[in-house]
Amino acid sequence: MKFPSGLKTKFPKEKIILGLDIGTSGIKFIKLRFINEDIELCGFGAEPMQVDLEPLLKNILQSQDIKKANISVSGPSAIIRYVNFPKMTSQELEQSLKFEAQKHIPFAVSEVNLDASVLKPDLADNKMLVMLAAVKKEFLQQRLKLIESAGFSVTNVDIDSVALINAFNFNYFREDLPPSKSVALLNIGASFSNLSILEEGLPRLSRDIQIAGNNFTQKLADALGINFKSAEALKLAPEKEKAQKITEALEAVLSGLAAEVRTSFDYYESQSTLSVVKIFLSGSTSAFPGLKDILANLLGIEVEYWDPFRKINISAQVDAQKLKSLSAGLAVAAGIALRS
Repeated sequence: MKFPSGLKTKFPKEKIILGLDIGTSGIKFIKLRFINEDIELCGFGAEPMQVDLEPLLKNILQSQDIKKANISVSGPSAIIRYVNFPKMTSQELEQSLKFEAQKHIPFAVSEVNLDASVLKPDLADNKMLVMLAAVKKEFLQQRLKLIESAGFSVTNVDIDSVALINAFNFNYFREDLPPSKSVALLNIGASFSNLSILEEGLPRLSRDIQIAGNNFTQKLADALGINFKSAEALKLAPEKEKAQKITEALEAVLSGLAAEVRTSFDYYESQSTLSVVKIFLSGSTSAFPGLKDILANLLGIEVEYWDPFRKINISAQVDAQKLKSLSAGLAVAAGIALRS
């Protein structure tokens, strides 16, 4: 896995990169062209999940005329921790990583791939802040085998939360953010919601919450006495006569999600002198009508959407209207592709 140094991006002279986001409900991808200091989006897509993913991946490879991809992972097999380590050199960190990591991760170090990035090198008491990441080897190997069997070679591996942070910081760092305050990124996917808290652009807490779009769909199915597939179709194309039931199902699920988010905020604020003042929202489910306002009311905090392509040039060959309609769900893929 590769993690950023200071969460900065340095561009090559010219390069094409595909960011491949394989989720539980489908595959999303972003194709970026890096030209000196400019970035151009020259391809994108979102495909629903299939039983056999290999043919779908092969189609993406052929349509985008590319054989290398960056990918990311998430869920219970991938975790991030932010830990104060004794101050040490890069070489010393590499040598002591397994020993230090075992104190902070719930897996045996023999079962995982580890990586770390120093976020703040000079803390009090001769400490440094380190972002520690671990992914179960078996899970990662399965993902790599799937992608390579489709004809791709994998260039970089991210974790979804890190990809989101990179995309957000690229587009918004030091702009439109409240000074001396913290903000949160909440990405609501199908099976998981990714939450990260940023302090002046640097992540201080990241977690996956197992309340997301599928919970909403199931709640809607139960309320209306229909199957999951029908509820998913209704969620994507709401019917006016069922608006009340849809809103009630959404509010019930968001109440649980808001409680988890508030617990995370309380923990962070107990460890920091700063407080979270705004949530930036993304993810396919986040675009559901009314969701942003309900979440803002439940948490008593400002919630707004953010644009993962705010500072990326859009090729004239790209369907800009379709891109805009899908942009909330493409934030992870954008962050993956920005890993140049």
